[in-house]
Amino acid sequence: MQNDLAQEWAATALAAARTAGADFADVRVVEELSESVDVRDDRVEGVSRTSSRGVGVRVLAGGAWGFAATNSPDGLRQAAERAVEIARASAPLRGSPVVLDDTPRPAGTYETPHERNPFDVPLAEKIDLLLATTAAGREAAGIAYVEATTDAWQRTTIYRASDEAWFDQTVVQVGGGLRGTALGEGELQRRSWPNSFRGQFTCGGWEDVTRLDLPGHALSSCQEAVALLTAPELPQRDDATLLIESSQLALQVHESVGHPTELDRIMGMERAFAGTSWVEIADRGTLRYGSPLVNILADATTPGALGTFGYDDEGVPAGTAPIIVGGVLQGFLTSRETAALLGERSNGTARADSWSTIPLIRMNNVSLQPGDAGSMDDVIADTDDGVLFATNRSWSIDDKRLNFQFGCEAAYEIRHGRLGQLYRNPTYSGRTPVFWNACDALGSDWKVWGVPNCGKGQPMQTARVAHGAPTGRFRGVTTGARP
Repeated sequence: MQNDLAQEWAATALAAARTAGADFADVRVVEELSESVDVRDDRVEGVSRTSSRGVGVRVLAGGAWGFAATNSPDGLRQAAERAVEIARASAPLRGSPVVLDDTPRPAGTYETPHERNPFDVPLAEKIDLLLATTAAGREAAGIAYVEATTDAWQRTTIYRASDEAWFDQTVVQVGGGLRGTALGEGELQRRSWPNSFRGQFTCGGWEDVTRLDLPGHALSSCQEAVALLTAPELPQRDDATLLIESSQLALQVHESVGHPTELDRIMGMERAFAGTSWVEIADRGTLRYGSPLVNILADATTPGALGTFGYDDEGVPAGTAPIIVGGVLQGFLTSRETAALLGERSNGTARADSWSTIPLIRMNNVSLQPGDAGSMDDVIADTDDGVLFATNRSWSIDDKRLNFQFGCEAAYEIRHGRLGQLYRNPTYSGRTPVFWNACDALGSDWKVWGVPNCGKGQPMQTARVAHGAPTGRFRGVTTGARP
């Protein structure tokens, strides 16, 4: 889409919103490309390519929000007028009028740093990489089938607001992964690499996918999937010493820290499908969320992370915000509206998943900071009796994000500082503050993991976010299923 045409659309919608009586309006002209390639064994299972372009108009009128969208240039004026109508109809139903914070007006451009745009890479090159991956995995004796995937997105946003704020932004995201599946005796076992649910995701170019070296990790992953078929179930314990590798601990951060600290949940604005939070506003500065080792930061500037951008969808520049410091809750994820209710400025986490949806508070890169316990091997060597969990398989957490259970693809016994028995179908469970306060070691092997499927809102929006985490150790955890 040509930039001057997008600016013309934005100007038309803004002018129509002002004429209709909006007190404030912002317009996002968004174009998004997506592509997914799936290979199974020696054949291509599917290639999906989509493109979407449209305009979202958000207004404040009578102290309430209104939002409407269109994918037709002929519908710009009507969408702006509809947004104002919705705001005026909503105004009598809300309490205090919406007030925005005093974030300085943005004016700038941003593009994800990358070498090869994934949409410029020939499809044949992608398929060759994935077929080489599945071929390598099929060398594992007893493997049932091997899958390999790659995904890419490119979103260009032209943002204009009635207060003269503006930015132009292009975010490029990629991902890739493999999964080996073994079948036998009524049992199905899988091992994924580098992570489950289609692999690892970043903001960057095709070079990030090739760096994963999917073919080089396929055989060992598939061999372990086969080995899991005959591995014993993890015994149930109520006082286990649990080591969690980086990718699983990243998802633990997502579910039990990221979501509960979204201020719209805490304020009850998302009290629907998304649920609420066990955290309260008054907890800030006093709630001991975790042990003193636990430090968590929301950072939309983390290089290459899936939740990195230049501006959120309200025009707030990317930045960093402390969420937990020394184990104590210190901050929330905020929008311009919710931050103003606290007398603060937004920390830039309002995002929409398309031109047709209104921005919500969404995580960016909410990361557990590394500790000083060294590598994963160092943490294992420092553990006399424990179990190491690797690679998420399932998760369940209540609507307040307080009680949870996670399942992983594999677990390994730790005896006297060494890995031992492999276990299948491992699970662990707990309560959020008890779990995080049980953390007594964090490694320095910090890595950021992309989560491309974070769901929130009603109708649901899907956000692409990320979390950094090292290997972590937790004492007194319930592991395994009760007989």
